[in-house]
Amino acid sequence: MIYFDICAVIILLMLVFSVYFRKMTVGLTNRLFIVLIFVTLATAVSDILSVVVPYGGGSASVLCSAFQYLYLLLRNSMSPVYILYLISLTDTWHKLNKSLVFKLFLVVPYSVILVTLVSNFFTGAVFSFDGNGAYTRGPAMPVLYVCSFTYLVTGIGYIIRYKKLFKAEKLLALCAIFPLTVVSLAIQWVFPDMLVEMFAAAVSLLLIIVTVQRPEELLDSLTGLSKYGAYGVDMKRNFANGKRVGIILVNISNYSSMHAILGFDNLNAMLKSIADRFVAINKEEKLHAGLYYLDRGRYRFVVTEKNWDKLEKTADKINTELKQSIIFKRMSLNLIAHVCIAHCPEEITEFETLMAFGNELNEMPYSGRVIRTSEIAKENRFRLTNELDAIIDNAIANRTFEVYYQPIYSIGTDSFISAEALLRLHHDKYGFISPDLFIPAAEKSGAIHKIGELVLEKVCSFIASSEFRELGLQYIEINLSVAQCMQADLADKILQIMKRYGVTSDKINLEITETAASYSQNIMMENLEKLTQAGIEFSLDDYGTGYSNIKSVASLPIKIVKLDKTFVDSENNPRMWTVLKNTIKMLKDMNMHIVVEGVETEGLVKKFTDLNCEYIQGYYYSRPIPESDFVAFMRKHAGEKVK
Repeated sequence: MIYFDICAVIILLMLVFSVYFRKMTVGLTNRLFIVLIFVTLATAVSDILSVVVPYGGGSASVLCSAFQYLYLLLRNSMSPVYILYLISLTDTWHKLNKSLVFKLFLVVPYSVILVTLVSNFFTGAVFSFDGNGAYTRGPAMPVLYVCSFTYLVTGIGYIIRYKKLFKAEKLLALCAIFPLTVVSLAIQWVFPDMLVEMFAAAVSLLLIIVTVQRPEELLDSLTGLSKYGAYGVDMKRNFANGKRVGIILVNISNYSSMHAILGFDNLNAMLKSIADRFVAINKEEKLHAGLYYLDRGRYRFVVTEKNWDKLEKTADKINTELKQSIIFKRMSLNLIAHVCIAHCPEEITEFETLMAFGNELNEMPYSGRVIRTSEIAKENRFRLTNELDAIIDNAIANRTFEVYYQPIYSIGTDSFISAEALLRLHHDKYGFISPDLFIPAAEKSGAIHKIGELVLEKVCSFIASSEFRELGLQYIEINLSVAQCMQADLADKILQIMKRYGVTSDKINLEITETAASYSQNIMMENLEKLTQAGIEFSLDDYGTGYSNIKSVASLPIKIVKLDKTFVDSENNPRMWTVLKNTIKMLKDMNMHIVVEGVETEGLVKKFTDLNCEYIQGYYYSRPIPESDFVAFMRKHAGEKVK
């Protein structure tokens, strides 16, 4: 009964077509899978031929026996090839090289199979044909089954050992071959004429190609390199296996500018040309690296330990080529590319840290040379980035966020009349965590809303205290993030907290950033209008860092404009100082008060006093300080002339 074998051949031929049509031919894993398909296909064909060729004596008998030998040899080759495929799929060749026991598990059973088949020429102990041409199994046939069972156990153990590397559906597909093989062997042992082994094997490979061998999940259609998902899977696997790799990270930092200049199609063409050049460099330097394109101009070369000596030369070559002007469509373009070498796990010990490092590479100062992680080995920052959400949630739950206050000096009254409330976070492991890190993370996760309520409660509690009344402060400024401004019930929550602590509207001044002011969403405008009607005044923070949209500034209920420190830092730039003077005049003509942030010298205090600015805030007077220190500071300066 060869119908099952014929079905197996049809399935396997479809798999061969699929492999080449989907371009699943690059890389050792793909090549081993192709070998597995062809070995299975040849096994099925030889099984068919061993049955259909009549045993008639003479040459026909020799041919029939040859097909049977070929079938048994190929059938027993499938298992070790599958084990090699699993090793490649888990990328654990480095462990195989170090394990003599595992090498023996691979080699010894197959050696026994070969010796047993060769001995059959002399003994007929595996199989034979009687005088009527009937096929008969000999007493040594179970030896082949035992060897196959050894590979079966090895394969199951291997998959269990590395199960965390696979998603559930892929794990099931890889494991399916074992029960299907056992069942088919049992059926064929009981019913020798029912040739179902190859059909079971073909179905197993079909399951694998549908779930595991999916190039669309691995290859970037634009560049032809492996994509972000493949990089993540491979790197996670390397860390799990303890495999040592060197990585050349290439980030094109001015990707957005290139997009604006070239447009979508031309940018993609340029990215493809860069990828092609990287493929060529990989071949020229014989680096044998895995090449990846992640997204937004980010490329990766992943190199095995034996080629680490070539990393420096290759990285320098990449960096030199990317610094040269690129002539593209008659345009001369200059790329700003960060090129970095990292050794894992020596310099970067965790998967999450590596991914965070790659994301933040663009934020590092551009030097024009190859960066080494050994030079910037501040791994805590990258660990911190990945733990931020948990740290923030814990700080909210345990109310460990602190509110610091930075005094604001009034030029007109020569005294400190207000302060800005600033959020601070200290962690036992990482120490002081910058708001520049945790605020964006909180906005992204949505935790910013709980943080905002916590800050408002702490400030209102302070304002309601007897200490605050003694200090003679007019109000406290509280920052609102963009995300908070878009919260539908923001105004109601603020007013409820103020009411709970008995804080009147004149004691609170809410700061919105210039970025938030550039939004025109109805929710934000409704919040501002409702809070304004309740008597709360607003300041525009960081003025000068965004697009400085005068129309939005004029239309919002803003009483105070806070000039960003970038204006202060431009005191020696005549053109910027001209812009600054005219900006101040314009804001004064709009009846707005001005706070100058970031003032650190007496000379700057005098300059901004001469420009008729009302308020000064900066290190010249005080850094942001904890509530108790702020109270002591204000008491010290009460009744004193600050100057």
